[in-house]
Amino acid sequence: MAQLIATTQATLDGVIDPVADWVDPDGDHGQHSFERQARSAGLVLGRKTYEGLAGFWPEQTGPWADMVNTMHKWVGSRTLTGELSWNATLLGGDLERSLAQLKTDVDGDLFLHGSGAFAYALAERGLIDVFEVYVNPLVWGRGNLHVLGDRGTIRMTLDDTRRFESGVVLLTYRLG
Repeated sequence: MAQLIATTQATLDGVIDPVADWVDPDGDHGQHSFERQARSAGLVLGRKTYEGLAGFWPEQTGPWADMVNTMHKWVGSRTLTGELSWNATLLGGDLERSLAQLKTDVDGDLFLHGSGAFAYALAERGLIDVFEVYVNPLVWGRGNLHVLGDRGTIRMTLDDTRRFESGVVLLTYRLG
């Protein structure tokens, strides 16, 4: 059965949004993330993240763009209807049921990008299996500071840490 892995970049001072030039995708941490996501079954996205990524990635080039643009995406939304573009399918019906079925049907883990209301709703329902936070070694000083937004407490248990030569540290958590 597939796992749903929520992954995000953060600065040392906790900034997660906006993702800006403080993210360096070329280090060994970026290669690690790229290889894992390239082997995945696809992405699970909320509407806002889907719309933001779909407005950016199709115009990009390079290995990340090639991977992300061809990868299948499943989108959770109460407002979108019908067919979606950019290799995306709307998650239909009851979210718990549709995600459980998706995890059974796909070959490979699923990655969740975005840290807003959709990610929080999944976490609150216990539907995210793993949380990964790539902590970048810098203080940005401005931006949104909450991995799942300022919505309430979600308890997690540290499962693993990994230090990269780039100075980025990957913190891996499970709901706990």
